[in-house]
Amino acid sequence: MKPVIYTRGQALPELLAQRILILDGAMGTMIQRFRLGEQDFRGQRFQDHPRDLKNNSDLLVLTRPEVIRDIHEGYLAAGADIIETNTFGANRIAQEDYGLGELAREMNVAAAKLARSAADKFATPDKPRFVAGALGPTPRTASISPDVNDPGARNVDFEQLRAAYHEQVEGLVEGGVDLLLVETIFDTLNAKAALFAIDEYFAASGQRLPVIISGTVTDASGRILSGQTVTAFWYSVRHAQPLAVGLNCALGAALMRPYIQELSRVAPDTFISCYPNAGLPNPMSETGFDETPEVTSRLLHEFAAEGLVNIVGGCCGTTPDHIAAIRQAVQPLAARATQREPFYKEAA
Repeated sequence: MKPVIYTRGQALPELLAQRILILDGAMGTMIQRFRLGEQDFRGQRFQDHPRDLKNNSDLLVLTRPEVIRDIHEGYLAAGADIIETNTFGANRIAQEDYGLGELAREMNVAAAKLARSAADKFATPDKPRFVAGALGPTPRTASISPDVNDPGARNVDFEQLRAAYHEQVEGLVEGGVDLLLVETIFDTLNAKAALFAIDEYFAASGQRLPVIISGTVTDASGRILSGQTVTAFWYSVRHAQPLAVGLNCALGAALMRPYIQELSRVAPDTFISCYPNAGLPNPMSETGFDETPEVTSRLLHEFAAEGLVNIVGGCCGTTPDHIAAIRQAVQPLAARATQREPFYKEAA
C-alpha cells in the first residue's frame, strides 16, 4: 500500500511508537451527572421547537457549551492525550429524529472548536493534546432489515450514509480536529460509507488526517451485529489505511480480551486501540456500570503488559477517575510494536 502523509496530527504516529496514548472516557456518562432537563437542551434558541430535545446530547454544544467544555477539561486534567468531540450522533440521519437534521454541520463545527480550545489549553511542548472527530454509527443499519417480516427492507442506504458522513467530516475538519474516529461500528456497511466519505473529502480538500476505526463486538459470539468476526471486519476496512484499528464499548475489557488479541494478531502493521465499557451494564449502578477505576485500569494494564495495545481509554460508564487510573496503570509499559513498516510512514 502507498504511504500516507498527514497534513494534521503528524505527531501521532511517532508518539504511538514511543508510548501508549490515553483516550478520554464516556461523554454520556458525564453528561448524566449534570442532571439536565428539557430546558437545558433547548436553551433560548430552541424554546419553540416542536419536538422534545432532552437526551439529544450532541445539541448541548450549541445550548450548554460550558457543560461539554467542563467534561473535556476533566478528561484532559486526568491525563488524556486524545479527547473526542461530542458528535457521536451529530449527523443528519440521527438528528432528523429530533427535527434538527439541518444543524448537523453547525453542531460538528461547534463541537470541534470546543474540544480544540480545551485541548490547546492543556497542551504543553512535552505533552501535546489531540482532538478526535467522533463519527458514530447512526441509529440505522444498512445491512439489516428493521422489519422481521421483510428481510429485504432497509431504512437507510449507502448514499444517504455517505452524504451524512461527508457533511459531518466537513464540519469536524473546519472546527479543527487532528484526526477522525469512526467508532462503535456495529454494521461494517455503515462504516464503509463513512470511510468512503472520508476518502472523498480528503481527495477534494487535498489534506489527509489520521483515521482510527473502532468496531464493537456485541456478544460472546465474537461478531459485530452485522455478522462479521473481528478478522473479517479488519479485512473489510483495511483498505482505508487507518492509523489504528480497535474495539470499544459493548462487553467491557474482561470479555473483550480474546477479540483484542485476535485483532492484534491479524493487524500487525497497524496500531491497536481499545476503550471498553466499565464492565457490563447494570441499571442499579450510579454510572450504569459496575467497574471501578481500579478494576478497569487493572484489566487494561494486563492488555498493555501483553503487548496488545497502543491506545487505551474508556467508553460507557467510565469517568475522569477511570482515565486517571488507566493512565497510571499503563504509563510504565511499552507500546505495542508493529511488525513491519506501517501504512502511515512517509517514503524516504
